[in-house]
Amino acid sequence: MSDLTAFELLLRSNGVRLPSAWQAAWDEAEDTLRVLFPEGYDVTEVGRLAYESLHDDLKPAALGALFYGWWEPEQDRQDRAEQAGGAL
Repeated sequence: MSDLTAFELLLRSNGVRLPSAWQAAWDEAEDTLRVLFPEGYDVTEVGRLAYESLHDDLKPAALGALFYGWWEPEQDRQDRAEQAGGAL
């Protein structure tokens, strides 16, 4: 017997992955900064805001996940955009 709900089973059978807590915190922080600073912001600010938005019990595991799991791919994306002349 599975511990998953019918909804979770439906998501799984259709290959839909829910975002992790880290991804959700990152995305929310990025959306906030995009509104507050439409002229731009540093990606490290996204990580800091995401980290601060987490519950204290999640923070010990979050730092590495946020900065290495989300910051590095963002840096790679920015590098590709620069190489493509800002097209990404």
